[in-house]
Amino acid sequence: MKPKIVQKTRTCHLLLAPILLMAAAASADGTFPQPPELQPDVDFWVSIFTHYSTDEGVLHDNRNLAVVYERLDMPATLSRRERQRRVEARRKKLKAILRVLASGKRDKLSDDEARVLSLWPEGVGNKTFAAAAKRIRYQQGLRDRFRDGLVRSGRWRSFINEQFTALGVPVEIAALPHVESSYNPEARSHVGASGIWQFTRSTGRRFMRVDHVVDERNDPFAATRAAGRLMAYNYSITGNWPMAITAYNHGLAGVRRAMKKYGDTAYVEILRNYNGRTFGFASRNFYVAFLAAKEIDQNVEKYFPGLVFEKPVDYSTAKLPAFASVRGLTQALGTTPDNLAKHNPALQATVWQRSKYLPKGYELRMPVEELRQSLASALAQLPPESVFEKQLPDMFHRVARGDTLSQIAEAYDTRVSTLVALNGLNSRHRIRIGQNLRLPAAGPVPAAAAPSQASVAAAADVSKAAAEPEPIVVAEVMPGTMADELAAVSPEAIQTDLLSDPSDYSVAGDGSIEVQPLETLGHFGDWLEIKTQRLRDINSLSFGTPVEVGQRIKLDLDTVDAKTFEERRIAYHRVQQDSFFRRHVISGLTEYTIREGDSIWILALRKYDVPVWLFRQYNPGLDLHKIRPGTTVQFPILNKVERDQ
Repeated sequence: MKPKIVQKTRTCHLLLAPILLMAAAASADGTFPQPPELQPDVDFWVSIFTHYSTDEGVLHDNRNLAVVYERLDMPATLSRRERQRRVEARRKKLKAILRVLASGKRDKLSDDEARVLSLWPEGVGNKTFAAAAKRIRYQQGLRDRFRDGLVRSGRWRSFINEQFTALGVPVEIAALPHVESSYNPEARSHVGASGIWQFTRSTGRRFMRVDHVVDERNDPFAATRAAGRLMAYNYSITGNWPMAITAYNHGLAGVRRAMKKYGDTAYVEILRNYNGRTFGFASRNFYVAFLAAKEIDQNVEKYFPGLVFEKPVDYSTAKLPAFASVRGLTQALGTTPDNLAKHNPALQATVWQRSKYLPKGYELRMPVEELRQSLASALAQLPPESVFEKQLPDMFHRVARGDTLSQIAEAYDTRVSTLVALNGLNSRHRIRIGQNLRLPAAGPVPAAAAPSQASVAAAADVSKAAAEPEPIVVAEVMPGTMADELAAVSPEAIQTDLLSDPSDYSVAGDGSIEVQPLETLGHFGDWLEIKTQRLRDINSLSFGTPVEVGQRIKLDLDTVDAKTFEERRIAYHRVQQDSFFRRHVISGLTEYTIREGDSIWILALRKYDVPVWLFRQYNPGLDLHKIRPGTTVQFPILNKVERDQ
């Protein structure tokens, strides 16, 4: 019998459950609590954002931000090596002083030793000083970048406020791009995050088109809508804005583990004491840095008197009725490629290099004052030689800053080994900016430039399933976003996989895990490099008995340690989810009230066309086997991404 459906469906502008709408109406203090214990941290970031320029910085304790040891001059004319030398020289001297204090010495101190001692509260013990000697951190000033970001923010603030209000997201979160990117649309981080909201590829693809033709992360308008949806989703999982904001940086899974350990609203305990593997300085400070940015953003005249915001551009938008060439479009609009690119930053280099047409259905944007007629009318009158029924095939890819070989292979639906073979690369681990990589559609390399036998042999790998994730091959690290300066750590130390997945993929202290959708005992055996029967034996599972989602399974970690197992497990789910979100984007949310006789699997797969793993991400606390009538659940609304034909 077909289940009776009772549902409430929202459009993409009404994404949130009623609880979010109430949260948006709450007072600012209640929405963004600032416990007194965190005030020194907020003050520290206010000073970094408003007092110190990028030509200077401070050495400070990375746990107690109230302890700032000294200011250092760092003129832009200095080389990176010289900057590091200056920091290390002063850090070495401070370490020596702290070790003296850690020895218990309090009398006959030198001037420097007395000064450092005075920075700490009275009664601090020797162990604290010994620990502090290992926690000396340098933070560059960001005043000029923050000021520039405030000026730029005027272009989009009214749009952000409008979108966030419609979504029930507090408009104060518009201060977050000051921390992430200084409101610079061209910001690129060293971990691949992009645009004013600094979306990674995997997170961005949940809500936007992100590929080698269109990357909406770089469009402040599209990215703002996505940021609102992501923040709404984070709040629906965490139930409060401090943790929703922290999850924007650290990921939902880690935040949920911290909340489970310390309490949902134990903000001070979480930010002070949680020691998750990837919960480093950036994650601990993300919420307090946001509070500092919010304080400045709401009191601009106090911190930057006389500042004038840029005015928003009055844009006309229209969807392209067909694939269009850059030359034909610019001629029809009476503009230049550079100007068209300026106002349409989502279009990738492949379009401007003429290896791709502007895609059909793309929402073009141009300033009203630059148009002789409405944009829709101009597009309707494009000459026949400028429009096409099909997209150009992918022939070559020019390596851009921050590209990796694995990302390029993913973007073009191919494999790293194929690219190595087609391009005769000597190493899978090195590509260079500006290099033109041959793609499968271009065919094999001409005989005169044929690849080596080893490369040809590698091409045979094309149909072979990968046992391990492809290597990360970075063309060049691109530092410089404010988030990079806040993190000040290597890319390897930052967790960027599955930030929007609240599922717990960690191994518990007792060596057990919770089974997640898409997983089988066979997967666990492969990741542990043991036979599946071993897992059946230690879990008393009879042959043929499948594991169920939510079930706890004990692991054998004698061959592979917990960290390696977790990495392989996360890599598997990343591949599955990235593949799905290359074809779908989340545009809204539907609520459904469970009725007698309903099956979640039938509802998800047949009614809403949502995979169970994604349904569970939107309802992470739900036991799929014990759902009672009257329970309200959420299904994401999915739109298919149109692939260029």
